[in-house]
Amino acid sequence: MTLFRDRILPVLTVILAILVIWHLFVVYLNAPFVRDQAARAGQDIGFWHVLPQTFAQERPVLPAPHQIIAELWDTTVNKAITSKRSLVYHAGITLSATLLGFGIGTVLGVVLAIAIVHNRALDRSLMPWVIASQTIPILAIAPMIIVVLNSINISGLLPKALISTYLSFFPIVVGMVKGLRSPEAIQLDLMRTYNATPQQTFWKLRWPSAMPYLFTSLKIAVAISLVGAIVGELPTGAVAGLGARLLSGSYYGQTVQIWAALFMAAAVAAILVSLVGIAHRRVLKRMGARP
Repeated sequence: MTLFRDRILPVLTVILAILVIWHLFVVYLNAPFVRDQAARAGQDIGFWHVLPQTFAQERPVLPAPHQIIAELWDTTVNKAITSKRSLVYHAGITLSATLLGFGIGTVLGVVLAIAIVHNRALDRSLMPWVIASQTIPILAIAPMIIVVLNSINISGLLPKALISTYLSFFPIVVGMVKGLRSPEAIQLDLMRTYNATPQQTFWKLRWPSAMPYLFTSLKIAVAISLVGAIVGELPTGAVAGLGARLLSGSYYGQTVQIWAALFMAAAVAAILVSLVGIAHRRVLKRMGARP
């Protein structure tokens, strides 16, 4: 009973509130089209005739939740995974670029953080540029990356992965720098007392201390890597991937398709963040941290 009251009930309350607000906006945004169609047909219909039609439009301004669920079911369960109409197929294309970009961004972020922490010159010269790099809007830089790489015959997965890398390495750099500097002065003095080498201080003190910061940064980075992969598909006119589904839906006014792709992207991001969270708990457990 305590579990239901403290954890389940608050979540259900928030979900219920979102659904109520969503349905109100469905009626508000879709009703003008229904009234316009009735006026063109010379009909005068009341609110109770308009209401059911706002939830059953083929191309609504705002799809109803049941329309999105039906589209998700049709494109994930009823379609073969290899079909180009399957959201699972498109999610797999986007996921491959996401994971590659996330992997590159993780390695790059960790290496840069280690260099910044151990070299004062890099700390003063490189860190400001790392921060400044994130002031450039990704929608502006993505087409530039794709055009430059296409000019040297590099296309397909790598350009999208590099856009994911551009977004994901920053939180990892910041988190790891904070984590590697988290040991207190007394702990560093103790390592010097033991006559530990810089390498031993790094592996036995700085690196373990940075693990909580690293995994927190990885949760942010893996989610933003997915955003980067989707954004990377938009300027290329891609025919596969969640970005391609968003593009085709916008071209043909298929709002239900757009929302279904957005929900699939959210589900993929939630799974990726959960996997990083599981790895986080297991690593800290192996290190002897208390749950």
